Amino acid sequence: MTMDVMQLQRKFSEHQSALYREGFLDDQFVQLQKLQDESSPDFVIEVVTMYFDDSENLLNNMARVLEQNPVDFKQVDAHVHQYKGSSASIGAARVKNLCAPFRTYCEAQNLEGCVRCLQQLQHEYSLLKNNLQYLFRLQQEIQAAGGKVPTPE
Repeated sequence: MTMDVMQLQRKFSEHQSALYREGFLDDQFVQLQKLQDESSPDFVIEVVTMYFDDSENLLNNMARVLEQNPVDFKQVDAHVHQYKGSSASIGAARVKNLCAPFRTYCEAQNLEGCVRCLQQLQHEYSLLKNNLQYLFRLQQEIQAAGGKVPTPE
């Protein structure tokens, strides 16, 4: 194994550890990674890419509904509930955790609280997406160099 591959593997492991340490990801992401094998080497990337697409649709839908007058808080809540579920399923902990207070604001029909939560969700989602895209680039470089992607213990 070349020095380059080892360096990429170390970067991958360090970045992934940081994502857990900083609370971006939880154990559900590890479960997702355990489903990946030689027959489906890009399984995690494919699942998370679908999550990215869903996230962008849901965040846009939330924003659109919050701009309506009157606001249909039940509709916003339905989108937030769906987003919480999809975030939980890939282990996006910080995004998932923001959904609970958002739902509370929906129930209270508190527009200001909902708008603030949406902004926080958009911010957290953006951080998560950038971090995971970097992790996936490292994964693809490791695979292209013929190396094995490190798996979490």
